[in-house]
Amino acid sequence: MNFIRKLFEFGYLAIGLWSLVEAVLRWHSNQNKALIFLGFAVLAILMFFFKRHFRKKLESSQKNKHKYF
Repeated sequence: MNFIRKLFEFGYLAIGLWSLVEAVLRWHSNQNKALIFLGFAVLAILMFFFKRHFRKKLESSQKNKHKYF
């Protein structure tokens, strides 16, 4: 299960990087779309850190739960 969570985390990071590249490539031709891609990039990268934080918190609580039993 943790492997799937890590996979989704890095999926968010990949989407964020892809959106960032698209924003840079479209900046001179269509600035409105570039700003939308920048927003997606920021959102995806924030989701990566959010998911990673809660996955580590969950792993820590599961480790502590098994520690006492």
